[in-house]
Amino acid sequence: MRCPRCQHPESRVVDSRDVDNAIRRRRECLNCGARFTTYERIEPAVVYVVKRDGRREPFSREKLLRGIQRACEKRPLATETLEALADEVEAKVQQLGPEVSSQTIGELVMERLKELDEIAYIRFASVYRQFKDLESLKAELEELEQARQRRRLRQSQPTLFPLEDLGSGRAVSSAPQPRPARR
Repeated sequence: MRCPRCQHPESRVVDSRDVDNAIRRRRECLNCGARFTTYERIEPAVVYVVKRDGRREPFSREKLLRGIQRACEKRPLATETLEALADEVEAKVQQLGPEVSSQTIGELVMERLKELDEIAYIRFASVYRQFKDLESLKAELEELEQARQRRRLRQSQPTLFPLEDLGSGRAVSSAPQPRPARR
């Protein structure tokens, strides 16, 4: 690792720590004594995005994040939330394989934005889906409102059937269970 001050090729590692998806290393130049920080990250395999017109370009997390930030501008969402959303979408894109359509990426972003902030969702959807007129935008808004009403209804109503305990596969009920008969 070259020293950023004197360009000397040798340094020693003073400290190493795990941070997020990387290893942070504090280094000291063996020539001039300057200290600097480096980060090691796994370089994911190149995934290509297939655009609507058939062009292919390498996936860019920065481009994804810029689009998310634009949709969320002046919305009450923390930068960390937007970074986490970009991380989540990037991880999913990596899982999907060597080529992923821009449509798939857009759908992944919209799915999460719909849960996070409805206004940011509509902003992103208006660019991504390229609404041609007010009617298509109105239809999207109505669909969003119906989804919100279904969510509220699910939250306000008790479950009719027992929920499945995902860990064991057995039914779990909030009702008291009968005790076994004594002998």
